[in-house]
Amino acid sequence: MAKKLLFIDRDGTLIIEPKGGNIDSWDKLQFFPYVFKYLNLIATELDYELVVVSNQDGLGTESFPYSHFQPIQDFIMKSFENEGINFSATYFDPSFKHEKSPNRKPRIGLIKHYLDDPNYDVPNSFVIGDRITDVQLAKNMGCKCLWIHRNEGLGMKEITDSVEVLRETALALETTNWKDIYEYLKGLNEK
Repeated sequence: MAKKLLFIDRDGTLIIEPKGGNIDSWDKLQFFPYVFKYLNLIATELDYELVVVSNQDGLGTESFPYSHFQPIQDFIMKSFENEGINFSATYFDPSFKHEKSPNRKPRIGLIKHYLDDPNYDVPNSFVIGDRITDVQLAKNMGCKCLWIHRNEGLGMKEITDSVEVLRETALALETTNWKDIYEYLKGLNEK
């Protein structure tokens, strides 16, 4: 039986995204409220493989070196692992918007291989993220999005469809919290 996936954004979804930039120092790191509780329930009760997919503008540049990023990223992943939440893969695109990289969300370059792998059920999988680009990514992948919607302006310049079209075609749930995501996925599992 093909495996369903949750493609989960990092900043603004697993952790709080600071205003005006990357999480490049420890004082900027805050986990999203109740993410450990509800993602643990998803990981232990439901049958989804968890994958992190995130844009990290300028990662590896002088202003955002790997030496600032990697220790914090390792801590984030270890924190989830300590709570029984394991990600099978993490994908980061370091490009800037203007570079139009095929790997930058909402483009599918980083995770396209899941579409070609018969071991995965992408149409019954979900993208979970806080930007409209995550909803566009879901549409581009042929699945649906669980949108942690806290600021509609996030990602507007990078989508190819209107917000209304994306809501109609690629949005399964619009919420501000992880509890709703867990309850939605659990409800699907009970059908």
